[in-house]
Amino acid sequence: METTRQQKIARLIQKDLADILRQETAKTHGVIISVTAVRISPDLSIAKAYLSIFPPAKAQEILESLTHSAKTIRYDLAQRVRFQLRKCPELAFYLDDSLDYIENIDNLLKADAAQHPAASEAAEKAE
Repeated sequence: METTRQQKIARLIQKDLADILRQETAKTHGVIISVTAVRISPDLSIAKAYLSIFPPAKAQEILESLTHSAKTIRYDLAQRVRFQLRKCPELAFYLDDSLDYIENIDNLLKADAAQHPAASEAAEKAE
């Protein structure tokens, strides 16, 4: 259970981190990085940032690059939040695969509807 303070700091870090990553990826055309969530530890020392990267083919390469440059990103983040936080947390980047998971479920439901058309018609009538 996150405290209110953890939630506020997570939102602050998410907003500023997204802005930093947007500026960095403006140099590389065709890549979009979204910060989907930030989870912060109870002692406010570690922030886990979950990223959604488009195109997915380059996701692992970009994630490794971000992990390698985490210290410079942390410095940029610290410059932005220096009046709100005493100490900027360590950053850990993770790939958020929830969109892929949702797409997989959607594809499975479509395949099931194609195999059982009577069940999908009954579901549409119920709505």
